[in-house]
Amino acid sequence: MTFDEIWDILSRKTVGIAGLGGLGSNCAAALTRCGIGTLVLADFDIVSESNLNRQFYFHDQVGMKKTSALTENLLRIRPSVVIRALDVRLNEENIREIFGQCDVLIEAFDQACQKQMLVETVLTQMPLTPLIVGVGMAGWGMNDSIHCRRSGNLIICGDEVSEISPSLPPIAPRVGIVSNMQANVALEILLNDGCKHGNITE
Repeated sequence: MTFDEIWDILSRKTVGIAGLGGLGSNCAAALTRCGIGTLVLADFDIVSESNLNRQFYFHDQVGMKKTSALTENLLRIRPSVVIRALDVRLNEENIREIFGQCDVLIEAFDQACQKQMLVETVLTQMPLTPLIVGVGMAGWGMNDSIHCRRSGNLIICGDEVSEISPSLPPIAPRVGIVSNMQANVALEILLNDGCKHGNITE
């Protein structure tokens, strides 16, 4: 498949990203570079200086809403990408409304309780939508521990072990690896087509 053929397919696809931190912002940038047609982005946070060690923002954007800052950055990569950026706190009541028309949904939250809420909501309310989750990317090194595991329409990227803590912070390389792995899995799904009907290989 040529890049023009890939671009043609992806230009007609929509990907949702829940959370615009280290995983979500970098995954959005990767998908934008690949030619995704539409991104649905949701986050309620602002850019802080502490985010700059791993997130796709810049120093002069500190204090901006992440939705606004990321939209600005993605449009600098590719002005033709369609971005629906929602400054909203996601919950069980609004996830389906916001992401219901997406071909793929990417989970990119920081906190375990938020991840669990989104996974349970999507599996219950949107079972045919592929959900790509990031779990375990704290620290540095340990490249061999990072993997991709699939169970039906749920795909987990990361080492599934290393939780973020003061002594094991999130740092750009491993966060970047997992975020790009999420984007790569999304491409695999979108370019293989049919996966929204439950055809993801176990």
